[in-house]
Amino acid sequence: MSRPSHARKEVEQALRHAESQGWKVVAGGGHCWGKMYCPSKDADCRCGEFCITSIWCTPKKPENFARQLKRIVTNCTRGPATTVPSAGEE
Repeated sequence: MSRPSHARKEVEQALRHAESQGWKVVAGGGHCWGKMYCPSKDADCRCGEFCITSIWCTPKKPENFARQLKRIVTNCTRGPATTVPSAGEE
């Protein structure tokens, strides 16, 4: 069963980006639309046990909130590895 879509298209795009990077998006909860969970449950993760982000129902500026969600996913140290060759390697 798939999750419900977020009402704001910008936020929905950010959630799809997070899911494509392995993050788990769960709709529902108390005062927010849902939560986003890091795929790593490793103590070495940048956020450790707090690598959870709330997804608001009605952000004041959806574009800024969507950018913030994408930034959280991109900056997570356990995200997809992007390797840069060392000097002399190709």
